[in-house]
Amino acid sequence: MNNNLERELQKVQNDLRSKIKLNNTFSSEEVVLVAGVDLAYWTEDNTDYAVCCIQVLDYQTKQVIDKAEYTGIVEFPYISGYLAFRELPFVLKAVERLESIPDVYMFDGNGYLHSRHMGIATQASFELGKPTVGVAKTYLKINNVDFTMPENKVGAFEDIVIEDEVYGRVLRSRLDVKPIFISCGNWIDLDTATNLTMHFVEQDSRLPVTTRFADLATHEVKRRYQNK
Repeated sequence: MNNNLERELQKVQNDLRSKIKLNNTFSSEEVVLVAGVDLAYWTEDNTDYAVCCIQVLDYQTKQVIDKAEYTGIVEFPYISGYLAFRELPFVLKAVERLESIPDVYMFDGNGYLHSRHMGIATQASFELGKPTVGVAKTYLKINNVDFTMPENKVGAFEDIVIEDEVYGRVLRSRLDVKPIFISCGNWIDLDTATNLTMHFVEQDSRLPVTTRFADLATHEVKRRYQNK
């Protein structure tokens, strides 16, 4: 990666980092609509494409009440640690196509659980102006620190502590399956992010239905385009 570009991207993330607030800016009664966000990629004729799918669910009924997608050519290269710059343009275009205004966004990815605390869930929050949560399926080591596996009990968790700071949480959302990795995006605390995630976990998946439905939608769009 070009050193000047890396310095520019780091500056953007470092400037935003000072504005992160890991506390709730809302009450539980205000959470009516929760959006799940995910992206998928593919290559066709040496051109990289991506789709962002958003599924908006009613908090109480857990039913999808709105959805949107945006597909386009990927303009930004893949750079480890700077994925938000690649994905955020697609997220914002998809959000523009929603008819509803979600109260919270849940991303298939990380938030504060990032080397500079600037995963997609956190960086996107500043553009969305809404509380965000990161829900990742896998763990990418930070400073060579591994996580402690939680006990095999629904709702069990272990905090991921790096240099005496809690970055996120490894959560056992269902029995006898791999755990998931929860982190605050912004304007929410870790306990609330965990409870919100568990609220949307059902018996057929370790993932909350918010990001799971978004993930399924991206694969459907990807198949649709590849079969053309």
